[in-house]
Amino acid sequence: MSQLTARKPRIRTRYGPGSSGRLMTTEQFDAIQPEQLQRGCRYELINGVLVVSPHPGTGERMPNDLLGYLIRQYGETAPYASVIDGTGPEQTVLTTNRRRADRVIWTGLGRVPDEEKDIPSIVIEFVSKRRRDALRDNETKRDEYLAAGVKEYWVIDRFRRVMIVYRQGEIGPTYDIVTERDTYQTDLLPGFVLPLSALLAEADRWKRPRKPRQPKQSRKPNPPAGGSDG
Repeated sequence: MSQLTARKPRIRTRYGPGSSGRLMTTEQFDAIQPEQLQRGCRYELINGVLVVSPHPGTGERMPNDLLGYLIRQYGETAPYASVIDGTGPEQTVLTTNRRRADRVIWTGLGRVPDEEKDIPSIVIEFVSKRRRDALRDNETKRDEYLAAGVKEYWVIDRFRRVMIVYRQGEIGPTYDIVTERDTYQTDLLPGFVLPLSALLAEADRWKRPRKPRQPKQSRKPNPPAGGSDG
C-alpha cells in the first residue's frame, strides 16, 4: 500500500527594500501578490530592474489627498457624475515599465476601470526634492506615459511653484505651464477648476522647519610642551 506524502507549502518570495536592484521581467512583476510586499514601500519595475523606495513624504501626500478630495467632490456634482470613472493614489501604470504614479484619473470609459488594462486619461506626479527626480518626472516619465496613451500628464512642482501639463502633439510632447496665480481647466474634466495655489498652500503647511545650524566650536590650542614657568 503506497503512502501519500504531504506536499510542502510553497514559500513565496517576499520583497522589501533589500530587493531593490533585483532583475525581473514584467510578467514576474505583475504576478507578485500584495501579501509578498513589505508595507511602507513603493515598488516599480524600471528597465527590468525592481526599484523599491519609501512612500512619499507629507509634502507630497497631503496635497495629493486634497487633489483627490477635489476630484471626488467634482464627480459627485451634477451634471458631472458620469465624467469620472475612477481616481486613486499610488497607482501602477503599465508602460513599457511599471511606473508608480502619485495619482491617476480615468475618464471616458463609462464603467469601473480595469487597472490591469485601462490606461488612465490623466496621470499626476508631485515632484520630489531631488533634482534627478524632477528630471525623471519631466522627461523619462513624460515620454513613457504619453507613449502608453495617457492624454494629459500633470507635473506639480511645489519648489518652482508651477504645474506643467504635458500632452502628445503631432511631432512630440507639448506643454502648458500653470503658475501659482492661475487655475487650470481641461476638456477631459468639463467644469472642473483646479486652483494650483490651494495645492501649494497645503504642501506648505507640512514643511518641516529647518533646524538652526549649530556654530562650530573653535578648537583650543594645545598647551605648550613642558611645565609652566613660574
